[in-house]
Amino acid sequence: MEIISVINYKGGVGKTTITANLAAELGFRGKRVLCIDLDPQASLTFSFYSVDEWQRNFEKNRTIKNWYDAFIDKDTDLDLSSLISTPGRVNTGMSGKVDLICSHLALINVDLELATRLVGGTERDLRNNFLRVYSRLKQGIEHLEEDAYDFVFIDCPPNFNIVTKNSIIASDYVLIPTKPDYLSTLGIEQLKQHLKELVNTYNKHTRNSNSDDWAEAKPEILGVIFTMISVRNANPIQALQQYIEQVEVPCFDTFIRENKTIYSSAPEYGVPVVLKRVSGQTYENVQEELESLTTELLEKLGYV
Repeated sequence: MEIISVINYKGGVGKTTITANLAAELGFRGKRVLCIDLDPQASLTFSFYSVDEWQRNFEKNRTIKNWYDAFIDKDTDLDLSSLISTPGRVNTGMSGKVDLICSHLALINVDLELATRLVGGTERDLRNNFLRVYSRLKQGIEHLEEDAYDFVFIDCPPNFNIVTKNSIIASDYVLIPTKPDYLSTLGIEQLKQHLKELVNTYNKHTRNSNSDDWAEAKPEILGVIFTMISVRNANPIQALQQYIEQVEVPCFDTFIRENKTIYSSAPEYGVPVVLKRVSGQTYENVQEELESLTTELLEKLGYV
């Protein structure tokens, strides 16, 4: 499985849109994809299910919060696969599949509760508790059925709390969607530094544990994806170029243009934009960009 965290400190940059559409297009191309919604806003969840469906079928006992609650309340390992669902509308006519582990609005409280598990009386206790808390999601994914999925996408909250760090430690790669503006690009270098510090600390504790129970984390920043682009003659307008050029991490060649009409209505129908039936050159251009982004992702991962 290729495990990919999708993250940006700035909200409203298209993070969930990118996650949903990459997952959907990969599923359409025959890949088996699992999406994990770690954002308490649950936008990815509501991209595939209506609020009523979520309340009826998932809210009480089938969200990622239930998985963390089992660890916090009972110190047990709930099987992550017991939370997986298959959204019907996005999977219609698909040769692969897109599965989902839903989020919960109360997931925001889990971070504070996990923090209480980090304390310890000795240096060994602190180290072991650190490894145990931050590797929760990594271990959960590792216990999924072998070869069950080709890709796992984790939609992270717009912060660097313990739940987000769980995602980073579990991941092989990191994607950073961003708008090409001052505020959205401002935190990318800081995010890069925080990723480096987390991985270095985690791996140091792993080595010092002298135990085969823990494996070093090696997430790689796969690239920045520029979203919500205003275009002229099929290229980003000049005012955006300075923000695109100043980013000092790898960037995808494919950019995603802004189109509030087509993107805003997609979650209501449970089918991401890339799979919707559309007509008109503008809509077709939007879909072509999402398809191109998926192809570029596969190229970066060595699939093409």
